[in-house]
Amino acid sequence: MEAAAPEGADPGSGGAEEPVVSLAEVLAENEELEKEARAVLGGSDHERCSYSQGAVKRQALYACSTCTPPGGEPAGICLACSYECHGSHRLFELYTKRNFRCDCGNSKFKNLQCKLLPEKGKVNAGNKYNDNFYGLYCICKRPYPDPEDEIPDEMIQCIVCEDWFHGRHLGAVPPESGDFHEMVCQACMNHCGFLWAYASQLAVPPLTKVNSLEGEGVFLKVKESEEQKKEIKKESGVEHQEMKEEKQTEQFNEPSTSFGSACPEVVTKSEEPVCKLKELQSKPFVKKDSATFWPLNWRSKLCTCEDCLKMYSELEVQFLTDECDTVLAYENKGTSDQETERRDPLMDTLNSMNRVQQVELICEYNDLKTELTDYLRRFADEGTVVKREDIQHFFEEFQSRKRQRTNRMQYYCS
Repeated sequence: MEAAAPEGADPGSGGAEEPVVSLAEVLAENEELEKEARAVLGGSDHERCSYSQGAVKRQALYACSTCTPPGGEPAGICLACSYECHGSHRLFELYTKRNFRCDCGNSKFKNLQCKLLPEKGKVNAGNKYNDNFYGLYCICKRPYPDPEDEIPDEMIQCIVCEDWFHGRHLGAVPPESGDFHEMVCQACMNHCGFLWAYASQLAVPPLTKVNSLEGEGVFLKVKESEEQKKEIKKESGVEHQEMKEEKQTEQFNEPSTSFGSACPEVVTKSEEPVCKLKELQSKPFVKKDSATFWPLNWRSKLCTCEDCLKMYSELEVQFLTDECDTVLAYENKGTSDQETERRDPLMDTLNSMNRVQQVELICEYNDLKTELTDYLRRFADEGTVVKREDIQHFFEEFQSRKRQRTNRMQYYCS
C-alpha cells in the first residue's frame, strides 16, 4: 500500500519520498496486532459488564483519570465499561489484575452512572489497588510511556503485587525475555522470603553485567559451577549426601504434567509427608536484595503440605500454587476462546441461502480467492508496493472475466 501524496504535490518532484510498506509487511503487522489484542483482552466481554461475575479471577482492566483523577479514590473498570461508559475519557490500560470486580459507576464515581449495570454496590471491598490506577509504575513512580525517560527499557510485571517495573530497577539484570516466564520483585521477595529457598533450585539466573575492553556494557549468563556449589557447602559447614542431592534436584526439575498439581507425597517411616520447603531450607541458600525470575511451570514445584498452605494463606499468596492464575494461562485461554467464537461471514451468508445459491456463491468465492491470491503473491514475492490502482485494475479485470464466462453459458429447459 502507498501513502497518498498531499494535494498539489508533484510525485516527481525532488521532495522527500513518503514511506511505503509492502503487502507482506502489512499482513504480518496486522496478524501480530490481532494476536496481541486477543492475548491482552483474553476472555473479557466487550459488551457486558463483568460486575455480575463477582471478583473475576483475571480480566483486562482500565482506570479512568477523567472520572477518578489523582487525589481521588482509585477505581478500576472492565473492558465493556471502558467502551460504553468511558469511550471519550482518558484511560490507563492496566493489562490484567486478579480477583477484581468492576467499579464503574459505584461511589468512587461522583458524576457517572454505569450504563450497563446501574445497580451496583457502593464499593468492592475485596479489590486491591496500587499506583498503576493513577498511571504510575515501578519504584520510580513514573508514567509509561515516560516522555522524560530516554532510556529504552522493558517493563516487567511482578506476579505477586502485579505492579510493573523497569528492568533496570529490579536489582538484577533480567534474563532474555524468552528465558523466563514470571518475575517476583524485590519487595515481594522480602514479603515472601520462603521463595529464596526455592530460588536456589528453580529460579532462572539473572544476567551479570561486566565491562569489555572497550568499556561497553556486556551481559553474560552466569551459573554456579559444581566447584562453586561445593565451596558453598564447605563454607556453610553443612554436609549432604550426593545421592540425596541428585534425587532432590530431579524432583524439582521434572516437567509439570498439569496445572496446579499437588506436591508428590514423600512418605517417611512415620507415614507423614515430607515438606519440600523444609527440605530446601535445610540446605544453604542465599538471599539477595533483588528480583527473581522463574521458568515455566515452576509453581507446580511449590510444596502444598498443610503447613505451607497455611503460610500461603497468611501471606495472602495462595494463588502461587495455581498455574491457571498465570498471565500465560489467561492469554492462551483468551486466544482459544476468541478463535472458537469467531464467526465466518461467508458461513453466515451461506446459511441464509438455498442450495443452488450456496453452490453459486461458493464457486464465486473460490474464484475470487484464487485469482486475488495469485495476483497479490507477485507483489509480495517481488517486495513491491500494492497501489490503489492495482486493486482497482484487478477487480475490473475480474468482473470482465466473470461477464465473459456468464455470456458463454447456455441454459436449457427440460
